[in-house]
Amino acid sequence: MRVLFDTSTLLAALLQHHPAHGSALPWLKQAQDREIEGIVSAHKLAELFSKLTSVPMPRPVLAVEAEAMLKDGFEKHFWIVHLEATDYFAVIQDLTARSLTGGIIYDALILRAGVKANTDRILTLNPRHFQRIDPTLADRIVDPSVPLP
Repeated sequence: MRVLFDTSTLLAALLQHHPAHGSALPWLKQAQDREIEGIVSAHKLAELFSKLTSVPMPRPVLAVEAEAMLKDGFEKHFWIVHLEATDYFAVIQDLTARSLTGGIIYDALILRAGVKANTDRILTLNPRHFQRIDPTLADRIVDPSVPLP
């Protein structure tokens, strides 16, 4: 099974004090153990580094710790999907046509990476945000805290 992880899920899996840590961590471990094919969008690694080093839970992660988490956790165990300029423009065009503006573009880019990688599941702690962007993918958008049927 191919599973795309969004930033919220990865952050929860990496931070023990995160409220969703217990439900997100098993998904991360499955990807690291290659029980599932873990996928992450390349630009999300930068966002994850930013969040890890700035979220005060209980303290921000040091840059050297965040770098190690990303290299050890994702470089060897995940398929890192790169978006091209054409992907960005397609997302912008789609959002513009549907009058969706602002920060929703970041979730739309995650979805674009998921479609590009032909994922079976898109893990997010914010499923409604993703379903709003593309309702046709609703069956693939999964909250890691909700057991699969």
